[in-house]
Amino acid sequence: MDKETEDYYNRFFDLFNNDGWKQLVEELKINAENINNVQALKDEQDMNIKKGQLMILASLVNLEATINNAHEELVLNDKGL
Repeated sequence: MDKETEDYYNRFFDLFNNDGWKQLVEELKINAENINNVQALKDEQDMNIKKGQLMILASLVNLEATINNAHEELVLNDKGL
């Protein structure tokens, strides 16, 4: 793995080890629960907006796992596994 790629992942790992990151993820999960209330839907357009919001929140909540998986795959590929 080249130095630039290693630095890229290390910056993410530093972020994920920060208490602020953990707090943000918990807040995002709460927001997702609130947005995911179908009783508040007015129409199909409102549903599509909420769906988009949930997709964005999910990508942020799952960012740590996504980065960890990509890093693990890269390490395995570098080892020839």
